[in-house]
Amino acid sequence: MADTVFIEVVYALSQRQDLVQLRLPAGGTVQQAIEASALPQKYPEIDLKKNKVGVFGKLVRLDAPLRDRDRVEIYRPLIADPKEVRKKRADEGKAMKKGAGEEAQGA
Repeated sequence: MADTVFIEVVYALSQRQDLVQLRLPAGGTVQQAIEASALPQKYPEIDLKKNKVGVFGKLVRLDAPLRDRDRVEIYRPLIADPKEVRKKRADEGKAMKKGAGEEAQGA
């Protein structure tokens, strides 16, 4: 077993992502990787008590152990509820279809 693991830590912003590659001692955790990346110092809005984190898109706890070549992701809070956005889009689509149908009947 190797004594170190290669890890990527990424924080996605609205226009770009900040990715840090680093080596950690084998058995390191998600929290240790994030702290070693220095991303929380660079982006003060990162609060590990509030921000969710994941490995390759799957939510994990901060004490989750990492394996070689894992990609740790720090997620930003959602600004809109995806369910509400889909519902609004669906409602707008129904209104447009209904309106288009009446217009077509009148022609």
